[in-house]
Amino acid sequence: MILTGPAIASAVQCGEITIDPYDPARLSPNAYDWRLGDTIRTCDGDLDAAAPTAFTEQTIAATGLVLEPGLLYLGVTLERTGSETYAQMLNGDRTTGSLGIWVHVSAPLGHQGHAIRWTLEIRAARPVRVYAGMTFGKLVFFTAYGTADSYQRRIAKYAATDGIGISRLYEEIGGRR
Repeated sequence: MILTGPAIASAVQCGEITIDPYDPARLSPNAYDWRLGDTIRTCDGDLDAAAPTAFTEQTIAATGLVLEPGLLYLGVTLERTGSETYAQMLNGDRTTGSLGIWVHVSAPLGHQGHAIRWTLEIRAARPVRVYAGMTFGKLVFFTAYGTADSYQRRIAKYAATDGIGISRLYEEIGGRR
């Protein structure tokens, strides 16, 4: 079941959910409005699942950054979120979608125990200027059923991510080249 805004606020207050920084005004009826962080990586050249991705990293200036079509950007959430009690799902929303921004389409699930600043996959349909700290999507929390299993306590590829992470699939398939 999905948590309501008041249930999210209650879970934050009692420590079952971490959202840092947290602003209760960002709660909606069933979600928390998350923001774009201040760093963007532009993936350079051709991508190869068996090799680390080359990228250029930049800080988003106060005047914003224009995202161009045809490029893959990796961003990061302003908020660090996590919960040992609830699973999370991070998505873009109508406000970014109506600007032609596709964000975080392929990896929206945050497992129980996942406590991170999220790496975001970002694409633009047309040139669009974005700003650090702007609302970029919605984060929802779900009750998990069954025996709890913490992502942070497992040895997982992305468990300790606190910034922008590139694909690490090459660790699995790199020897096949």
